[in-house]
Amino acid sequence: MAGMSPMFRRGGRRTENPGSSSTKGPGERLVTLIRKPGCHLCDDAQVVIEKVCGDLGVPWEQKDITQDEELHREYWEQIPVVLVDGAQHTFWRVDEERLRRALTK
Repeated sequence: MAGMSPMFRRGGRRTENPGSSSTKGPGERLVTLIRKPGCHLCDDAQVVIEKVCGDLGVPWEQKDITQDEELHREYWEQIPVVLVDGAQHTFWRVDEERLRRALTK
């Protein structure tokens, strides 16, 4: 897995058509951080998510991969994983500007 681009998407869940999110306002978007306890990359990702979502008024949530067998099976090698409106946005590192663009497009 090393060296793979954050754009790599391994199956992942999609809950809606990715093109449909462009008509949503900031309050209608949802960012999900999939993380595990004690993960420094997860802590770094949370800082970026809190900043971007706070600036834009976008709600966000976090899910503990150790408490959800399906999330664990799907994302264990990629955490932290960030979903935007249920679709995988990135993993390992969160780029502030890329997340901001995804939420304002």
